[in-house]
Amino acid sequence: MLALSRKKNEAIMINNNIEITVLDIRGDQVKLGIAAPKEIPIYRKEVYLQIQQENKQATDVSSLDELKKLL
Repeated sequence: MLALSRKKNEAIMINNNIEITVLDIRGDQVKLGIAAPKEIPIYRKEVYLQIQQENKQATDVSSLDELKKLL
């Protein structure tokens, strides 16, 4: 993991097309702005993990068996 220090209104670049800017700092909370192409999905990690779990459940063999019963 790369750890960088940034102040308010400073940014980092990822690749040539993703810019992350520190918008605000209040106590232990940091507000980030992310500029990236529309085709790149951006999620909070907890939302991403939930999507991954739901996708895993949807492809579970028992789920497929349940769908076959419906047909």
